[in-house]
Amino acid sequence: MPLKPWCVYCVGASSLLTLIIGISLALSNVFPGFLQSRVKTEVVLKNGTEAFEAWADPPAPIYMQFYFFNLTNPGEVLDGERPAVVEYGPYTYREYRPMEEVVFQENGTRVSAVNRKTYIFQRDMSRGPESDLIRTINIPAMTVMERFKDNAVLANLISAYMRSAGIGLFSTHTVGELLWGYEDGLLKALKVLQPELDDVFGLFYKSNASNDGEYMFFTGQQNYKDFARVDTWNGKSSLDWWTSDECNSINGTNGASFHPVISKNEVLYMFSSDLCRSLYAVYTDDVAVKGIPGYRFSPPFEVFANLTLNPANAGFCVPAGNCLGSGLLNVSACKQGAPIIMSSPHFYQADEKFVQDVFGMRPKKDDHQTAIDINPLTGFILQAAKRLQINVYVKKVPDFSETGNVRTVVFPVVHLNESVVIDDASAKKLQLIVVEKNVVENIPFMLIGVGILLGAIFMFLMCRQNVPESTVAERQPLLSS
Repeated sequence: MPLKPWCVYCVGASSLLTLIIGISLALSNVFPGFLQSRVKTEVVLKNGTEAFEAWADPPAPIYMQFYFFNLTNPGEVLDGERPAVVEYGPYTYREYRPMEEVVFQENGTRVSAVNRKTYIFQRDMSRGPESDLIRTINIPAMTVMERFKDNAVLANLISAYMRSAGIGLFSTHTVGELLWGYEDGLLKALKVLQPELDDVFGLFYKSNASNDGEYMFFTGQQNYKDFARVDTWNGKSSLDWWTSDECNSINGTNGASFHPVISKNEVLYMFSSDLCRSLYAVYTDDVAVKGIPGYRFSPPFEVFANLTLNPANAGFCVPAGNCLGSGLLNVSACKQGAPIIMSSPHFYQADEKFVQDVFGMRPKKDDHQTAIDINPLTGFILQAAKRLQINVYVKKVPDFSETGNVRTVVFPVVHLNESVVIDDASAKKLQLIVVEKNVVENIPFMLIGVGILLGAIFMFLMCRQNVPESTVAERQPLLSS
């Protein structure tokens, strides 16, 4: 029985209307905009929100891995040869970093906290025990020589003491001692002259079960882009170690959290107390972690480039005008005068000179690049690896015979990898959000598909209605027979 004409035209009208609605929704971006607006209001540092819980006590396990460079030719180095090192590691620690002393201020627009970090050694994830011995540069001795190099009388007295006590340019200590501290003979002797001097040295001395100061964060309540952004650190809104206001600025988050709704052309700023400065990262790749889509952000070459390539970095040359080259950062000003130079592991992205100066350096992007994988909708970190290297600026000091004929070199001591991967429970929650996002964003296209299908049905019905009556009559005998 043929359909009535008005039914056919209803199908056609429905097809046209559905297409118009679907195309309008797709062009107006209504559904993605609605989803983003909801996320912007929900991702805020406020008691009871999942964003606050993840910020206050990260659920995913964080690991800190240390890789030491063991010196194999100390005698040759004192004779002027280039150092040869062998990498030992990793020595892995589980890192716990809850926010403590959390206090909301100014109607919930800001929150103060300290980030206490505790490190627990993981023997099963390490190359060996913390008792492994490492021969490296004697950092306390190098620091003392640098401090007293311009005072000939004291320099000669200290040098004489070092010779009598058998203290040289290099020393051997366990991994645990180098990281967490040991009583140093030279510092203990100098304590007689300077009672305020601490006679214990360690690369991360007093850093275990402690914090790096009080932070004041924006909660994101007023502006979603301010989520977890650092307002002040230790009561200051800027630093005072560098020689320009731009370099002394405190920008971005502390690197553990980011605001939601991130675009590929965004620049993500971070403040790192380890580096004593702010830095930034830019989009490099699309990634997927445990089935969750993300954007990878990494610090570009320009962040640590010399002032010729990036004039904005002139303020990081300390003293003013003393620039070491691309890929290095002199942090002695914020490390009690110790000649500490920071870089990426194996001098990745640094001038080739620093790679060639030390035998055993093999920079590799996949192993030595700092990278953060972020879900762009929620701003949640899917995977991250913060990679840094601690070096010492070594040179011949005239009044100290202990330096022999050592060549001027940036000597690598240890590089670290602080990494995290989203835990399974959080991944499942994010996967549901991703599914919801995909469904919501595809509603307009589903409507367009329904419209096309209805259009096809309408065309079919119209063709059937237009079949001549004679043709139908001619077919009747055939059907009846």
